[in-house]
Amino acid sequence: MTGETHVFRPGAIALVTGASSGFGEAIAIELAAREVRVIATARSTARLAKLKDRLGDRVFPLALDVTDARATARLLEDLPAAWREVDILINNAGSDVGGRQPFEVGAIEDWANTIDINVTGLMRVSRAVMPGMLARGRGHIVNLGSIAALRPTAGLAAYGASKAAVHGFSDGLRAELRGSAIRVSEIMPGTARTGFAEARWRGDQAEAAKFYNAFKTLLTAEDVARAVIYALEQPPHVVVAELVILPTSQA
Repeated sequence: MTGETHVFRPGAIALVTGASSGFGEAIAIELAAREVRVIATARSTARLAKLKDRLGDRVFPLALDVTDARATARLLEDLPAAWREVDILINNAGSDVGGRQPFEVGAIEDWANTIDINVTGLMRVSRAVMPGMLARGRGHIVNLGSIAALRPTAGLAAYGASKAAVHGFSDGLRAELRGSAIRVSEIMPGTARTGFAEARWRGDQAEAAKFYNAFKTLLTAEDVARAVIYALEQPPHVVVAELVILPTSQA
């Protein structure tokens, strides 16, 4: 680490959404390695239990569906008192189930779900956590965006729109928080080999493999986790506003 910052203070707490796999799991592991206590949230409690087994007392697993307005509103209330002062929020939970096909062919329910998870869910969790950050005068919000927000791609109309919204929200929130001690960073990865494609095609491993094999190089979840850590490790007067990371095949 380049030096302790206000968010990496002793006993710092991070909340990571979508922490059961992929980017979220890798980010949780990197944070825990830096002695950050991690509230790991996801819908899959079984996967969260495995992460808890791996990282021990540095992790508090919490079942959370970011599309559930009531659950996100009471998010902090569902945590033990010792885990409620969140210093770092990693808005990672995301979906593209039903994606990579023309908009008029896909199901509108899938497109709506993509927006609900990627945009509205991110806003819900941010709204639950931000007041405490402001009251304590410290905090860092990291939103996982996507290169799809900047590069329109056929078959990604809904997903690209959701990530464009994340991009706009991140910029707007940063403007609102200017002058406070709360930083807002957006990490915008290119294509990475995780379980995301398999989830997109509802568990079709062959289709996911076909998609990934079309690229000469791909990012890994660990690549993205290192980018998040880089943003967090900057001194308090520096904000990594947005960081685009790409595999060489997409550069």
